[in-house]
Parts: sequence; C-alpha cells; structure tokens
Amino acid sequence: MTTTPSSRGSRWPVWLCWLAMVLDGFDLVVLGTVIPTLIKSGELGFDAVGATLVATISLVGVGAGALFIAPLSDRFGRRKLMVACVLWFSLFTLAVAWAPNVAMFGVFRFLAGIGLGACLPVALAYMNDYAPAGTAGKSTTRTMTGYHVGAVATAFLAIMVIPDWRIMFVVGGVAGLALAPFLWFKLPETLPAAQITQNAPTTQKADQTGFRDLAKKPYPLVAAAIAAASFMGLLLVYGLNTWLPQLMASAGYPVSAGLSLLLVLNLGAVAGLIIAGILADKHGTKPIVLLWFGLSAACLALLSIKVDNAILLNALVFVTGVFVFSAQVLVYAWVSQLFPARLRATALGFAAGVGRVGAIAGPAVTGGLVAAGIAYPWGFYAFAAAGALAVLALVAVPHAIAATRTAEEQVS
Repeated sequence: MTTTPSSRGSRWPVWLCWLAMVLDGFDLVVLGTVIPTLIKSGELGFDAVGATLVATISLVGVGAGALFIAPLSDRFGRRKLMVACVLWFSLFTLAVAWAPNVAMFGVFRFLAGIGLGACLPVALAYMNDYAPAGTAGKSTTRTMTGYHVGAVATAFLAIMVIPDWRIMFVVGGVAGLALAPFLWFKLPETLPAAQITQNAPTTQKADQTGFRDLAKKPYPLVAAAIAAASFMGLLLVYGLNTWLPQLMASAGYPVSAGLSLLLVLNLGAVAGLIIAGILADKHGTKPIVLLWFGLSAACLALLSIKVDNAILLNALVFVTGVFVFSAQVLVYAWVSQLFPARLRATALGFAAGVGRVGAIAGPAVTGGLVAAGIAYPWGFYAFAAAGALAVLALVAVPHAIAATRTAEEQVS
C-alpha cells in the first residue's frame, strides 16, 4: 500500500485511531462496572432482567453501526465518518448519566452504540490503508491495545468512583468530545492519495461496493467463516466484560474482587495483543488465531473451578485475558489481509457487525444464567464452548485467498 511521504511520516493517524479505540474500550466494560451497583440498589428500576435488556439493546446499536455505517467509509472516506460517529457516541453517552429510568437508559445506550459501532472497523481499515506490507498483524493489534487500555482505565476509574455510577458516563462522553476536534484537524483525509487517484476514474464502480461483493467468489466461504469466528470471539469479549464481576460475585467472591479481576483481565489483553501481533506477522495469522482461540477455551474452562488463592486466581484471569481478546483482534487482522483495500471497511464492518450478534448473545445468555442462579460455573462452560467453536469455524478458511487478493489488487 503506497502512501504520500507526509502521511507516512505523521504519527497523528496512529495515535488518533488508537484513542478512538480507547473509547471503544470504555464502552466495552462500563456496563460491567455499573451493573452490580444498579442491581443491588435498584436505582432507576434496575434488576437482573433490566440489566440484561440494557446490555442487549446497547449491543444492537453497536452492531447496527458496524454493519450499516462503517461500510460508508469505503465510498466516502474515513475521516468525516469517524468524527461524526465519535461526536454522536459522546453526546448520547453523556445523556445516559441523566437517564430517568431503565427504558431511557437503554435508549441512550442504543443510540450511543450506533455511533461507536462504526468506529472500530473504520479505524482498523484506516490503519491498514497506511500499514507497510507484512505488518497487518502488528498494525491491527497495536491499534487495538487502545481498546483494552480504555477498558483497563474504565475498570480502574470504577474502583475509585463506584457506587457513583453516573461519573462513569460523564467521563466517557467528555473524553469523546475532547477527541473529536483532534480527529477533524489532525487526521489526514480518508485513503492514501494514490488510491484516491486510482478510484477517481472508477467512481461508479466504487459506489457499487457493498455487502453483495462479499457474496462473489472467492469471498463467500471466507466471509461466512470469519463472521462465525467473530460471533464467538465477541460473545467471549462482551460476555466476560459485562458479567465477570457478577459471575465472581455469584461464586462467592466480593464485588470489589470482581472489579479488580476485570482490571486484570484487560491488562492481560494488552499484553496478549502485543505478543499476538508479532507472532502473527512472523508465523502467519491463521495458525496463531487458531492457537489463541484454543488456549482461550482451555483457560475459560479452568475458571469454572473456584480458586481460593488470590495470586493464582489473578494469574489465571490475566492469562485468560492474554488469549481471549487478542484472538478476536487477530480475526480483524486476518480480514484486513484477506480482502482488497476497496472492500476492507465493508469486510471489517461485516465481521464486526455479525460479531456484535455474538456480543449480544454473550451478555444475554450469561444474564439469563445469572437470573436463574446458575451463572457459576455454567457461564464459564458456555464461554469455553464458544472458543472451541471459533477454532472449528476458522479451520475452514483457505490459505489461497491471499493470492487471489494480491492478483485482484494488481489488476485494479
């Protein structure tokens, strides 16, 4: 992928896309940090059923943003879309802090999710537009460290301010509003100049880019398998981050211990992302992502066993975070490698959007287990099964698609 000298020398795209992922990381764990307090206090009318509904509707919004908003950046460019989505997310996140009841809490979370849902695929597509050849794994995983740095910072903030849950949403909204002007003034415009010039004489063809392109050979099998793995991966990511504190409370651990473990889980994720990106670029993404999902399943199964030793428990949760979250990010890295640049945001949006159905299923299923009083250990059994199913899905992805992608881009 060629770039202009000025864009290649600038670090603004790297840091701004990373900071956009910090906001996504905030959204990942914020409900998990406030749900135990809201259920315990019954404030706004919250109970286990209401919390499950809010978690579900939030992710419906995120999925809709990924599926229907993110692909627009393949037609109109990344920059303006990212700025608009961050502003939209920030305003409705602030609104959550003043929600008068459970219903409006859910509506505001849904609307915020639409904006934020597009940010992840657009930011990853943007970074891969600029990434040097052979560095897609590191470019994707390093950008996504922001996702988990945001999650860690949010969990840490929760430890300091909970039970005052409203502060969580005020901080998230204000952070997004502060980021938006930098995105507008410092983020270079959309795709690299060479690709914009190339697309200029083929505007009609570019305007036709969309999900139907994923149904054309050689993409259908790849798209289906990636979507299935993304479904399982985000089921794990959101199921754990939404309900881990409550799962641990159900197992008899203190609520404060559950919040601390959420912090440890996401610290493990940051370490895992750095390691996974290096290994994927060195050994190929497919073997690493299969190994990562397999080890995720094993670690999650082990968490079903009650551990009385605090050091051992934290170590196990940290290692679980290493594999679970970077496994999902490696799926995104693989998508960036498999699909041509003109379809990159569309393919990432499809993977993220279908994956958000898994993100809905994870909290919903786990919430149902919590409501039934059997979340521990059955929640961890369900998570382990999801990791194993992701391995089975990705085995079906052929290696030959990479050669097809290269040929397509050379022809275009």
